[in-house]
Amino acid sequence: MARKMASQGTPATAVLAAAGVPFVAHPYAHDPSAASYGLEAAEVLGIDPARVFKTLMVEVEGRLAVGIVPVSGTLDLKAVAGALGAKKAAMADPKAAERRTGYVLGGISPLGQRQPSPTVLDQTAFDFETILVSGGRRGLDIELSPVDLARLTKAVRARIGSVKP
Repeated sequence: MARKMASQGTPATAVLAAAGVPFVAHPYAHDPSAASYGLEAAEVLGIDPARVFKTLMVEVEGRLAVGIVPVSGTLDLKAVAGALGAKKAAMADPKAAERRTGYVLGGISPLGQRQPSPTVLDQTAFDFETILVSGGRRGLDIELSPVDLARLTKAVRARIGSVKP
């Protein structure tokens, strides 16, 4: 895989470069009217939505955590809570998520967050050699090995996604 181009540098790509992890940057023209950032990326980039993952911030027992699931499905809040040893979880306040990560909604990457949070990566990521996650801004996805993503984020592996009907 190629390395990032300097003009696309974000905290996420800086973490990958510093760790020597191979990745491919996939910039695209973001449409502000898109209903779903992740599905937009999959469509524009021509990639199976099962391989494009969204980074969702949740609140678990008063602390923020990260759930990473395919854009083709939804996050199972009970499953993410269980993976983190808790009983329940709720979606985090969007402003709290932005403050914690240093990223804007639609551009929250699981990598290079201002304050790292406990992370759970959906088990289906490991069905693929590479997956795509946000690169740290709207209009930039990064492709990398799910094994590298899990290692760099210290992610727990669990089934936390459910397929949309």
